Order: sequence, then structure tokens, then C-alpha cells
Amino acid sequence: MTYEAITFERIGPVALVTLNRPEMLNALNKTLQDDSRAACAEVEADDSIRVMVVTGAGRAFCAGADLGSGADTSRSEDNDTPPATAPQAQRLDEYGWIGRQAMAFYRMTKPTIAAVNGAAVGAGMSLSLACDLRIGTPNTRMRTTFIERNLSPDSGMSWLLPRIVGYSKAVDLMFTSRDIRGEEALTLGLVDRFVPADRLIEESLALANDIAKWPPLAMRAAKRTIQRNMLVDLEEALRNETFGHVFSRRAPKDAAESRASFFEQRPPRFTGE
Repeated sequence: MTYEAITFERIGPVALVTLNRPEMLNALNKTLQDDSRAACAEVEADDSIRVMVVTGAGRAFCAGADLGSGADTSRSEDNDTPPATAPQAQRLDEYGWIGRQAMAFYRMTKPTIAAVNGAAVGAGMSLSLACDLRIGTPNTRMRTTFIERNLSPDSGMSWLLPRIVGYSKAVDLMFTSRDIRGEEALTLGLVDRFVPADRLIEESLALANDIAKWPPLAMRAAKRTIQRNMLVDLEEALRNETFGHVFSRRAPKDAAESRASFFEQRPPRFTGE
């Protein structure tokens, strides 16, 4: 597929998606949103891709919504159906023009990693939080910024941020709109790993490949179980875990390979079958 505002590279079992409006600090306009959601759909549809890494071109990860484009982030910009897989497409328009982005990334069934190369501000910070894992560098800078724009949080931040850093830390960051730079992002839990800036993509791809070696159906079940169990009591969580086990068994060859590799004392080779 041809994209205008992102680049899309397949590197073995990993898709490297780069937000590519460096002159605008990768701010989210309609084209970049459409392209990034289409990239999510392309990753979902390609069984050879097991993990997606997202980063930004130039000195920013994503500077949030492109206010200069005249976008109204409080509602859906248009009536078109966003490019997405069938489960993702359901009800996306209810989340508004900018909310579609968070839902599309969060609902990916495959693991996602944000390689936060620079500023991740407002909806750009939310985009990074909607990924499963985040890797930061000394150049990483995060800022909630909504209160500065006379806005309450949007793009999923009010839901994502407290679950990642805890309620009081999330309130601190949203009420003060202060900068979080470099290693403080790691200390707060906004990023999960911290690497030198010149090794960000290398380390992100290494992590992605480490994840990609595991059985894809079991990985999909694990991701969904974790997400669902953030919202339920133990009784419901145990039911969700049981469902995840049943779902994982839909790949009988991988189940057999898991047993064989254990008894033969060799690395497993999972295919998703």
C-alpha cells in the first residue's frame, strides 16, 4: 500500500511504521491519521508480521493534533469509515476525530512498541500510551498539554495515563502540564526501557524480534486477557484466562512444537498454526 504521511517497512516479522511529517513535528492531520490507521489494518491482515514498532521522523515522535489544519478534535471530522479491520471499525466514529487514533492502536491484536524518539505531546503522547510498550531516550520529551489549550484530556489520555502511572501521578501531569524529559519518563513509568538516542531503532527492533519469536495466537490471547482483566474482578479475570487458554489451543502445531522443543532442549519455532 502507498502512504503519504508515513513510511512502512517490513523487517522480518516486524513492521516499522514511521510518522513522516517532520516539518510539522509529525502533528496529526487527517492524512497522517488515515495513513496510520491504515497501517494498523495492514499489520493486522498480514500473518507474517507479528509486532509493530511506531516512531517519528526527525526530532519529534508526534506533536499532537495539527491545530493549524483547522481540525476540531471534539467531534468526528467527517462521516467516512476509517481504514481498519472489522473489529476496529465498529463505533470508531463515536470517539471523535482524534479518539479514533487511540482506539485503533489500543485495539491492535498484535504487540505494539512506541519508539519515542523526541517530543510526544498531547494526542501524540496518547498515541505512545496506546501502544503496549514504550522505549525512551535522552531526547524523549512528554507533555500532556491539554489544560494549556483550554481542554480536558482527549485521545484516550484520561483512561490510559492513570492505568500506566497511577491516579495521582496522572493528575499531577495533566493538571500541571509540565515537561517530562529523558530518564524521568522511565522513573514515572511512561517508558519501559531507556536507551541511547542513536540506538533507539536498533533496540526497538531487537525487542520486537524477541517478542515475535513466541507463538502468535498465544501472544494475541495474552494481550487481550491482560487488557480485559484491567477492568474486572478476580472471578471474571479467571474466566478470561480460561478463554485465553482455549483460544491459544487453536494453534495445535505450535502446541506440539512447544512440547517437542522442551523435551528436545532446543529453541522453539512457532508458526501460528
